[in-house]
Amino acid sequence: MTPDSSDFPETAPPASDPARTATERAALSVLQTVFGYPAFRDAQAAVIEQVCGDGDALVLMPTGGGKSLCYQVPAIVRHRADRGVAIVVSPLIALMHDQVGALEEAGVHAACLNSSLSAEEAQRIEREMMGGRLVLLYAAPERITTPRFLAQLDSLDERGLLSLFAIDEAHCVSQWGHDFREDYLSLNVLHERYPGVPRIALTATADELTRADIIERLQLQDARIFISSFDRPNIRYAIVEKDNARGQLLRFISDEHEGDAGIVYCQSRKKVDETAAWLVSEGISALPYHAGLDADVRRHHQDRFLREDGLVMVATIAFGMGIDKPDVRFVAHLDLPKNIESYYQETGRAGRDGLPADAWMTYGLADVVNQRRMIDESPAGEDFKRGQVGKLEALLALAEAHDCRRIRLLTYFGEVQDTTDGAQARYRCGNCDNCIHPPATWNATEAARKALSCIYRFHQNGGQRFGAGHLIDVLRGKVTDKVTQHSHATLSTFGIGADVTEAQWRAVLRQLIALGHLRTEGEYHTLELTDSARSVLRGEVQLLLRESIPTAASAKRGRFGARSTPAKDKAPPVPLDDEATERFASLKAWRAEVAREHNLPAYVVFQDRTLAEMARTQPHSLDDLAQISGVGAKKLEAYGTEILRVLAL
Repeated sequence: MTPDSSDFPETAPPASDPARTATERAALSVLQTVFGYPAFRDAQAAVIEQVCGDGDALVLMPTGGGKSLCYQVPAIVRHRADRGVAIVVSPLIALMHDQVGALEEAGVHAACLNSSLSAEEAQRIEREMMGGRLVLLYAAPERITTPRFLAQLDSLDERGLLSLFAIDEAHCVSQWGHDFREDYLSLNVLHERYPGVPRIALTATADELTRADIIERLQLQDARIFISSFDRPNIRYAIVEKDNARGQLLRFISDEHEGDAGIVYCQSRKKVDETAAWLVSEGISALPYHAGLDADVRRHHQDRFLREDGLVMVATIAFGMGIDKPDVRFVAHLDLPKNIESYYQETGRAGRDGLPADAWMTYGLADVVNQRRMIDESPAGEDFKRGQVGKLEALLALAEAHDCRRIRLLTYFGEVQDTTDGAQARYRCGNCDNCIHPPATWNATEAARKALSCIYRFHQNGGQRFGAGHLIDVLRGKVTDKVTQHSHATLSTFGIGADVTEAQWRAVLRQLIALGHLRTEGEYHTLELTDSARSVLRGEVQLLLRESIPTAASAKRGRFGARSTPAKDKAPPVPLDDEATERFASLKAWRAEVAREHNLPAYVVFQDRTLAEMARTQPHSLDDLAQISGVGAKKLEAYGTEILRVLAL
């Protein structure tokens, strides 16, 4: 992954500091000379020390938190000490190519083995690996665990040329995780076969249960565990009830993110295709991405998204793992994800550059019904189903929350936020919809009892079952053909909920379904009471829900009521005067030419923040240019003279 220059401090002690250990000095030298960053941040230095010292590590860092440096720096340090090649387990071909391209740009010899290579290319890479010339080799888990590849690793290990194993996206090994991949289960062979080779497992998303599963399945019981903060303060969270979801999405993009790069997630392939086509018809540059598309089409669309500015990718969850594009300004969900892990992982693809970004989601009763049905109809065991139900309940609690969404996310991952008065419930992050516009709440306990009582009356009145729409009509006293046909106007529950809006009734039913007091059945999603409904009818369950915000009102003030500046008027990564802004534009044009020549995304050459700092300081020598964060020795040698020429124009 491409490290984010915005996350590194401006200055750091020199790598020659005598107070540092030899490993620390070597690692810091690599960071500064290869990657061009002055200092490590958070737990990076401790992780690197652990791995360089032959220890195992489990690393949990948020997307954009610098996980890749935690294995890339040790790999370089150990290679320089004649320790051979680091093997990186990576699940996606596109991710491998991007990381290899970024490393080669920084002067680090890396390669990947995957099905996109010809036999001749694969053989050449294997020869370089076996000769110890490669620093890092990326490969998929299914290749690494083949007898042929293991035999090659045996030979490397016998010669002391097996540096380390890095298992990226380690949550894929867990059945409790949101992205389980069976091929990851075989990776325990690495510990059994090469116990002396350090292993580092990395992921951005794992709750306590998933962490325990990773440790057990990868045999990391003796590993040090490093957990960084899950907070992404630059991401602004907003979740709204569905009310013409397409119109809501269009307002969100037009008001907040005109011309910005973004990702829109949909649950089905059909919805992806339809939404992408509709956005294009509305004048928004959009592309579809899902597993049903031809592989060449998917690759072409992903390459365009990475290399072009202002594209919106409409996708299923098949898209996104390992996407390093730093300037994704928003991630939108048109359907409810499966759980908070999925939501956090997907929204984390926004704002990797540390600049403001938005996570926006719209959801409705049908989303909850569909998710609950998929769990109930799954062939999985009951323990697994119960776990998935719990995760769905936690996600719905986040969606329906009337307090700070950020604190709910952090609490889910076991991170406790400090507050000035010690009262977590009153914590306000100031950067989510609930903090910016605190919603009103209402006690829905009696409404829930009325809804369940009405369903019970349906059953008594002929044993029939009905869906949510008809139930709400009866509760609100609305006379329809179906109400007349089934004589439901004569029920004692007819009209007892006339004082509750339709939106409020749908919120009540969402909660009752997610909490398991109601279940849906059949093609028409008819509602049926469960055994636990009795506790609600007896008044033993309390429901406090947020008031619905009218769509029209929210549209007038912008989704968040604050940031509604068109993309073309947004501030650059650092404050620039008019002349510096012109230099920044010239540098971006130069970078685009270089990226095309090298067939790389522009951000792999230099990120916007690095270019903006060049434009602001206008260095006049290579020594001055070398002081800018993100300018390593290889890039200084390759591009320094040209950059100075562009700045002097």
